[in-house]
Formats: sequence, structure tokens, C-alpha cells
Amino acid sequence: MAKKVKLTPAEWEIMNAVWQLNKECSVRDVLEYLYPNGEKAYTTIQAFMNILERKGVLHRKKVGLVNFYFPTRSKDKVVKAEMSSLLARVFGGSVTALASSLMSLENVSLEEIQNIKDVLIKKEKELQGKCNE
Repeated sequence: MAKKVKLTPAEWEIMNAVWQLNKECSVRDVLEYLYPNGEKAYTTIQAFMNILERKGVLHRKKVGLVNFYFPTRSKDKVVKAEMSSLLARVFGGSVTALASSLMSLENVSLEEIQNIKDVLIKKEKELQGKCNE
């Protein structure tokens, strides 16, 4: 089992860019994708990508003088691990408490509520299918 990794908000931003780019990418690729107007320095992005490599979320491959990075884990796996950690830490493992907290947010739309209902119905059918096996 892969070790659990905690990402900072800045690391999430970089990882989301790497997953979106969906290829081996250089620091320059990520920098231009996230900050096309030069809002961050190359060395800042490079430092974060090296940290992400040390954390085991990115792998680095050197081609000539350029380092290329690619994710070692899918976004889905990292999100699931983060959500499990949040659920345990903040909500004592209660999915109901998490859902209730989300529903108390002011910006929840009727469309989002319907989408959540659809997800719940799908999960309910999945679990019922397992019970009938």
C-alpha cells in the first residue's frame, strides 16, 4: 500500500495542472499552464515539483538538460485518500456529518442537489447488488 501523502494547497494546484496536462511535463509546461502571465517564478514551481517528487507523487526523468515529471498516482487515488483523511479527522468518520455540512453551505444549487441524489441512488443500487450476491 502506498504511503499517505498530505498535499498543501500550492501542491494541489501543481498536481491538478500535471493531471490536466496529461503528459510528461517540464517545469516550464506547468508554469505556462498555470501562470501564462508570469505571476510566479520558474524556481518556485521547480521547488514545488521537486518537493512533490520527494513526497512520491511525481516521478522525474531527465532528458538532456530538462527534467520531465509525471504523476505516480492518479488524481482519483489522491482525492480518495485526502477525503478519507478529512472524513476521519473532521467528521469522526461520519459520511452523514460530512454531507450535512456540505448541504449547509450557502452556494449549493438545486442542480447540485439533484446530482447528489443521482450519485446516492447509484451508490444505493451498487450496495444493494452486493447484498444480494
